[in-house]
Amino acid sequence: MKELWAEVQSLRKYGYKNEIFAGLTSAMTMIPESLSFAILAGLSPLMGLYAAFLMGIVTAFFGGRPGMIAGGAGATIVVMMALISTEGVQYLLAAVILAGIIQFLVGVFKLGKFVRLIPQPVMYGFLNGLAVIIFMAQVKQFSVVVDGQTQWLSGMPLFIMGGLTLLTIGIVLGLPKITKAVPSSLVAILVLTAVVFFLQIDTKRVADIASVSGSLPQFHLPSVPFTLDTLKIILPYSVVMAAVGLIESLLTLNMVDEITYTKGDTNKEARAQGYANVINGFFGGMGGCAMVAQTLVNLNSGGRTRISAILSAVTILLVILVGAPVIEQIPMAALVGVMMIVAITTFKWFSFKLITKMPKADVIVGITVAAITIILHNLALAVFVGVIISALVFAWDNAKRIRARVSIDENGAKVYAIYGPLFFGSTTTFSEKFNPLEDPEEVIIDFKESRIADMSAIEAVNKLTKLYASHHKKVILRHLSYDCYHLLDNAKDMVEVNIAKDPTYKVMGD
Repeated sequence: MKELWAEVQSLRKYGYKNEIFAGLTSAMTMIPESLSFAILAGLSPLMGLYAAFLMGIVTAFFGGRPGMIAGGAGATIVVMMALISTEGVQYLLAAVILAGIIQFLVGVFKLGKFVRLIPQPVMYGFLNGLAVIIFMAQVKQFSVVVDGQTQWLSGMPLFIMGGLTLLTIGIVLGLPKITKAVPSSLVAILVLTAVVFFLQIDTKRVADIASVSGSLPQFHLPSVPFTLDTLKIILPYSVVMAAVGLIESLLTLNMVDEITYTKGDTNKEARAQGYANVINGFFGGMGGCAMVAQTLVNLNSGGRTRISAILSAVTILLVILVGAPVIEQIPMAALVGVMMIVAITTFKWFSFKLITKMPKADVIVGITVAAITIILHNLALAVFVGVIISALVFAWDNAKRIRARVSIDENGAKVYAIYGPLFFGSTTTFSEKFNPLEDPEEVIIDFKESRIADMSAIEAVNKLTKLYASHHKKVILRHLSYDCYHLLDNAKDMVEVNIAKDPTYKVMGD
């Protein structure tokens, strides 16, 4: 509550009006998306709206990033579709609870910091791919389902839908040039709704997707057997959902950090995502995570505190309870236009200029991540692949950098001064630097400008020591840092190395 009070105080800086309008606007854009993904997964539309409310309200209070919007995201429910089709809704709710527990444990054990390992090209690829997905999802709204078959609009319905969408885009882009007192996205939605309602224009509305009317979510234990067999069924889905949800949420958190020049708490956000998904499972929501598009709508509308996220969630609840007749009249063209602008602004257009300036490996990573995101709609897989490629490129580059400067000391011993890290990728090059047949009886390997990083490095030093010993020669390791010494000391039962007794070195500040 102290943090919430601090947020209230910060409204003096950002203004109540901006937060209220931002919350309303982000709620309007979240409703059709939550409904669409719930229906796509074969669930009741209300499960999508419950998820939007529950995820939004819990993460708004307990999350690690003010200004971020969470809800019933498609990224998380898509990975559950196979479970829903084979085992049913009750198993979905159980899996969502378990996914929430996993996310909570990630936060408790402070594993959220590993999002720092995601390189910038992966972020660019993620955002560009996501922008294309958001845009293509809006293009699909220019179609209708007739007798189970999807048909594209044509003739007058197409012209009406297209014209209203262009009008929305015009208002969103043009209004800020006149005034920034109110978010242009919210004005566009209100204007389009009024135009369609008073002129009785026949066009696609929110009501054509599904009804948004309902009651308060009710507490309910998932009707599944509490057995090991049930755990075996839901665990794989829960792990994937937890990973997808956390990756999308923490990437969104990083994005907000960059936009607002502030710092969020990744571990606190992971715990909040966990709370929210556990509550979802007990109250009939389909689960979710942070929503990039709605977060961008919130930020673009002026939302910077937890208040806008709270208002967004409360608005969705009010829509479910009393506001359905009004919200169902919003033309889809208004929401399509707003989301198209979001997609266009999300895309990192300047990344095209970087293609000729960035390393080729980074360009390939960015394109690969974007392609996987667009083709498979699997954000977690895209990020994993991007990080793995970046890590392999980094390892390969560093593996080539290891070198040795050779000299003879005053006692006639040959000194190999090693430069660059000794790890699994550089052990072969490291071993090739030595000549046991021609070297003198004593060889010193100086690690002042290097470090022994892993088990492969330890084994390389061990093999080298044994090789020299087989020729009745001695290898001495010199200037090992404390962590390298500790690493070798732990492995003393498995390796045979001779370590010189160097002076104790301390890093300033230790």
